[in-house]
Amino acid sequence: MEAIAVTAGTSKPALRRRWNSLPGVVVHALISVLGTTPTLDTGCVRCDLLAGISNLADGLTSSSVANALPGLVSDFAGDSELKAFFFREYFEPRRNSTRAALERAIARGEIYKTIDMELTPDLLAAPLYYRALFGHQPIDAGLAERIVLSVLGGIASPDGNRLH
Repeated sequence: MEAIAVTAGTSKPALRRRWNSLPGVVVHALISVLGTTPTLDTGCVRCDLLAGISNLADGLTSSSVANALPGLVSDFAGDSELKAFFFREYFEPRRNSTRAALERAIARGEIYKTIDMELTPDLLAAPLYYRALFGHQPIDAGLAERIVLSVLGGIASPDGNRLH
């Protein structure tokens, strides 16, 4: 907390008034670095999803937030308030942004209307979180596009002719 206070130009007591723990600061850092509405409305499902997944990939590789994820996930086990805060302030808003892009794509006929709206956002983001947590493979420059194209290959409707 001391190092964070110095970097932020504030004091440890000021940090503790806002966040009662270091994991709370980590959640705030995730929100600050990655945002909560990354999936744009470009009129193209591939473009929308690529923007959102690229945002996550870039944030996980260009900042130190990825290094904090394993500890944060571990902290959830003993702190239900922290877990609820994480889901409410960071995780669900990002998923809602992706769901909105998928709903727009359904309305345009680009993807099947029968897709699983809970599973599909997971399919898009999970490879990045998995790699950030376990470090078994890099989050390389082309990963976001490979993820989006792989998922779209399974959910695109035959009329979804704007995927390429």
